[in-house]
Amino acid sequence: MTVDARAAARRPIHWAVGGALVVATALVPSAESAAAEQTSEAALRYACPFPSGPEEVGVVVSAVLPTSVRTGEEIRPSQVSVEVNLEPTALARFGELDAATLSAVARLTVRNTVRNTVGDRSADASWQDLTAPPVALPGPDGGGLALTATGDVPTVSFGSPGRATLAPAELALSLSSLTGAGEPTTPPGLDVTCEPAPGQEPELAAITVRGDSDPTAPAPQPSASDPAPDPAPTRPAEGLSPGAREKIDALTDERLEALDGEDPGSCPIEIPPEWVMTTAETYAAGYANAAKLDGAAALGPAFMKVVLNKRYINDSCASTVDVSSEVNFDYQGRRQLPPTKATFLSYGFMPTTATMTLEQVGPPAAIHTHTVTNTPTYPEETTVTAQLVMRLSDVEVNGVPLDVGPDCRTVRPFEQVLRGYGQSYPPAGYLVATGGSLTGYAHIPPFEGCGVGEDLDPIFTSAISSPGKKADNYTKMTQAPLCVATNPEGPDCPPRVPKPER
Repeated sequence: MTVDARAAARRPIHWAVGGALVVATALVPSAESAAAEQTSEAALRYACPFPSGPEEVGVVVSAVLPTSVRTGEEIRPSQVSVEVNLEPTALARFGELDAATLSAVARLTVRNTVRNTVGDRSADASWQDLTAPPVALPGPDGGGLALTATGDVPTVSFGSPGRATLAPAELALSLSSLTGAGEPTTPPGLDVTCEPAPGQEPELAAITVRGDSDPTAPAPQPSASDPAPDPAPTRPAEGLSPGAREKIDALTDERLEALDGEDPGSCPIEIPPEWVMTTAETYAAGYANAAKLDGAAALGPAFMKVVLNKRYINDSCASTVDVSSEVNFDYQGRRQLPPTKATFLSYGFMPTTATMTLEQVGPPAAIHTHTVTNTPTYPEETTVTAQLVMRLSDVEVNGVPLDVGPDCRTVRPFEQVLRGYGQSYPPAGYLVATGGSLTGYAHIPPFEGCGVGEDLDPIFTSAISSPGKKADNYTKMTQAPLCVATNPEGPDCPPRVPKPER
């Protein structure tokens, strides 16, 4: 079958949020919307749990923001910086490591709120991957140290008029130290999650959100010279401005010109992530079967922080769209699901109760969505892959406590892969933006560190671990719709807890 590449490339781009039909873009303001700007700054104190003990750290957050916008207009904070001032006591650990320099990657949670006569609506955005370059550590008799992290952050928009505010919240720091020779220290760094100290008003900026200046103006009518509509399915509103559309159209035209020269590598269009990347939040809940124990453990509700559209490839020749996003679980500032207590019949007859905690390790969980665009329904397949460690605690066997110690866990991380299937027209099944059910299997590794005074590893390995396919553990998670940071007033904000399905 011969594919008309030029005709295929002119099809409307199928926009997605990790596979769904919503998008938040970093837009170029038009002349009409270029409002006055303000350089906003908030000086705050944060409480941070350093190895030396709790520390109060001075943090200065700054950004350039507009003073006013219209409803629905994208706000892109620019010249963003997070300055973290570390006291000598907080730096003591790095002196013990003979570190010469210290750098950081910061992730700042920012609460976007709009207040009007209807009430307050809020959603959290994640300003992440803010990078502070290496700074020389002071000597033994030196003072503190300031690290200034900068970078690009997601956009936000508000759908109704009122007073909008941006307020810094949780701050996560990943500190990295190097020796004088430029080699990583041992250990190479430290991860710290800090909360604003109480008694502060952490407002970074206030922005006036105006309604349309003339809401009664009639919508523009098509003229006789307008081209006929494309027969492809009608796309839902994407929130794209003319500026963003122009950039995407220009990128498509470049591919069309290359196709005239029969360049086989010209058809896939990779959209720059700064045009489409944004953040979102949601909850997921479900059940995991323990095949050997002939039972199921409840999972969640797990709070999830999502970064959408980190990579977005539209291949009109193949009629596919591939989107890569990522997600981290968050429970009380830790990357894990909430601990859950379950009771099983060990070896088929002995009632065993334990608290199970699934900790997320390694990089964020990967979300990949593959969409086929040459059928009317736009079918989608989504795969979510996470690396987890299982911990056990508060174990009772037949009602008698069994001391497993503080570090009873799987000997290595295991991979949990969940898959969901859906379609966009009409929306059905699982879509990242609207949620639904994801299912999959996992192999549980052997256990280690279990027992105080006696080695209980073989017991839990024998009772729970599943090295082979016959002992696979089936998992089904139900995800709620996304609360997208660019639309804090949307119907799915704040995110809600879904009802798990068995």
